[in-house]
Amino acid sequence: MASLINTPSNTPIRERLGLRPIINVSGTMTTLGASIMVPEAIKAMAEIAPQFVEIDDLQRAASATIARSTGAEAGLVTGSAAGGIVMAVAAVMTGDKLLAIDRLPLDTTGLKSEIILQHGHNVGYGNSIDQAIRLAGGTPIFAGSVSATQAYQLDEAINANTAAGIYVVAHSTISYGMLTLPEFAAICHAKGIPVIVDAASEYDFRRFIAEGADLVIYSGHKFLGGPTSGLVAGRKGLVRSCYLQNRGVARGMKAGKETIAGVMAALDAWEIRDHDGIRAKESAALELWQQTLAGRPGIAAKINPDPTANPLDRLEIRVSAKSGFTAYGLATTLASGSPPIMVRGHQAERGVFWLDPCNLHPGEANVVATRLAEIFDAERPANAMATPTKSTAGILKWPD
Repeated sequence: MASLINTPSNTPIRERLGLRPIINVSGTMTTLGASIMVPEAIKAMAEIAPQFVEIDDLQRAASATIARSTGAEAGLVTGSAAGGIVMAVAAVMTGDKLLAIDRLPLDTTGLKSEIILQHGHNVGYGNSIDQAIRLAGGTPIFAGSVSATQAYQLDEAINANTAAGIYVVAHSTISYGMLTLPEFAAICHAKGIPVIVDAASEYDFRRFIAEGADLVIYSGHKFLGGPTSGLVAGRKGLVRSCYLQNRGVARGMKAGKETIAGVMAALDAWEIRDHDGIRAKESAALELWQQTLAGRPGIAAKINPDPTANPLDRLEIRVSAKSGFTAYGLATTLASGSPPIMVRGHQAERGVFWLDPCNLHPGEANVVATRLAEIFDAERPANAMATPTKSTAGILKWPD
């Protein structure tokens, strides 16, 4: 059994715990640990860990930091971005009515409880947006179809029971036919309802407030490089209502002192980070991988910009049968090798996956290039032509 007790301290922690030493070229994925935490966050968390604080006061300090970084009036830290969505939904329903907060999620008597979103924005991120709405006691109302939303469909779906609209910014939403955030916000605001933006995986901490959001939810542990957490930023009264949900449905989503301090330090570090220098290192990795794959039969590799306009690129790898692999087979071969290399493979069934350089440790770009060359120069493995299967067998056996 893996243990940190009675194990030599100079043994790497993943080895001590029996974990594979993976290289992450998938991106800021929660299932892989999200991102590399910045040193400033680690230091702040260690510094506050043995200290007692009044959490309300610490969250007040965090509110000021979040407001400065986002351009919002106020903010708070929660246990995750998913928790922040639930808090925001509950907040627009209850306001500062403490008895209503006590009654959620089952009793919404006298409260506006419908939350409207474009049908193409009901994505899954572990769970789905509509489940997050229902967790708070809200009722999801979908505007438009999966592939298109017209302005009148949103406008006419808003009624006296509508509490808010949710707008989702993610690579997994439908990328065409949807209303833009300014269009969505204008329609909602004309009807007097606030707009919540799920921007968990976004890099720009100011854009969405500027485009009309009343509440924005970010991840604290993805691009920001803080501890596992969520940030809620927006209008002061709505943020206060979110914070009050810690007395109700969001009690299990609360953030501890270490998380709050870590997020504040990560935000401070973000403002002085060498973003251009980081981008240059990422570009060098992409070019190395593209050169490694150049001329390989059945492989087309090109550098693509991020689909939600984050300032980063990824290497798109399209795989045809001429390569001796399917996209899924190649991704699986990378993941099962030594070291395991985890790619961004959510569209492998379409013959494509991506390499994302934003979470590389020094030297890992070269390791990935070497493995790619080794795989193509070797005999094809037994699973080279494997196709994706959707199976829950593994998770249903956990923790075995």
